[in-house]
Amino acid sequence: MKQRVAVLGSTGSVGANTLDVIARHPARFEVFALSGATRVAPLFAQCAQFRPRFAVMASQSHGEELARQLEAGGIPTRVLAGDAALARVAAHEEVDTVMAAIVGAAGLASCLAAARAGKRLLLANKEALVVGGELFMTAVKEGGATLLPIDSEHSAVFQSLPEDPASWAERVEKIILTASGGPFRTREPVTLRNVTPDEACAHPNWVMGRKISVDSATMMNKALEVIEARYLFGLAPECLEVVIHPQSVIHSMVQYRDTSVVAQLGTPDMRVPIAYGLGWPDRVTSGAQALDFSRLGDLSFESMDSRGHRERFPGLQLAWQCLRAAPGTTAVLNAANEVAVAAFLEGRIRFDQIHSVNLATLEAILPSKPGSLDDLLEIDAQSRVAARQSLARLSP
Repeated sequence: MKQRVAVLGSTGSVGANTLDVIARHPARFEVFALSGATRVAPLFAQCAQFRPRFAVMASQSHGEELARQLEAGGIPTRVLAGDAALARVAAHEEVDTVMAAIVGAAGLASCLAAARAGKRLLLANKEALVVGGELFMTAVKEGGATLLPIDSEHSAVFQSLPEDPASWAERVEKIILTASGGPFRTREPVTLRNVTPDEACAHPNWVMGRKISVDSATMMNKALEVIEARYLFGLAPECLEVVIHPQSVIHSMVQYRDTSVVAQLGTPDMRVPIAYGLGWPDRVTSGAQALDFSRLGDLSFESMDSRGHRERFPGLQLAWQCLRAAPGTTAVLNAANEVAVAAFLEGRIRFDQIHSVNLATLEAILPSKPGSLDDLLEIDAQSRVAARQSLARLSP
């Protein structure tokens, strides 16, 4: 039988790449549901191509517009709207696999719904773990879900670890996440205050959405990935390391107790980890170009302690700071960063002030231990208020 897939966040870069892989295997995968935020036109085009049972939009007005267009085009897809509809689709009894690719904390509720329903959950939304933490991992365990990471770094770690998770703590010395360094790896830190949104979004290796591109430029994406790795793989924070690898060929590594290192290599193309997640435990073609070692050239690495990287990327250290703080602090960091990045992209603050907003919010919010989704959403809401207050105190 075909694997029925719900692609949440299908109009983003990960969602579009997921559909590209699915289209290469029509006998193996069937699109059951798609979702988008506000972009009606691309979701309409996807519905026209894949004919899903459901399409979900964030707002009622955008959902009504999509429904009108689908009806006019004779496409029988049923349109739903809102967070409750997303959670309903994610937990639908006919869904086998959920691609969780909604950016930010907005994807948390549907991720939890899929986990509790025992789905095969392909996690491209790192915020589900950064915000949800142990609460999310408990839902995965209790629901019997299969959790497969889609971030290229975490997919690489997953592929490099032993098959038995019970042996990870005993056999693994550390996990090494690689980072490209983004567009400003060699730029003088004092000049970063003048960075424009277009410059920050011009990643040298990856094609991504604007928010995650800015996170890559500040290396906050790597801070969030450190937090995600802590919950995904269960290792202590001090067993997680980041090294800069500009070529983005080695996607991450696992160092074992005997000092052996196992790594996963591939071209910087998100279709590779997506195909791995869709096909696991099998391997299916991704459409990505294979590595040509005869033309690869040098692979280089830089410590975070070298070349002024700690000054250039101060946000990275917040990962370990938050993991050692009270439960819920990682949710504070995520909310603050979403508010700060949005303000930067809108031209309301400078690039170097993103870190200032994050720090000020962490100082302002001391969360209580979250025990439910409502608790997490309350921490998120309080943190966003504090972040906006810190924005108001900044001069552009």
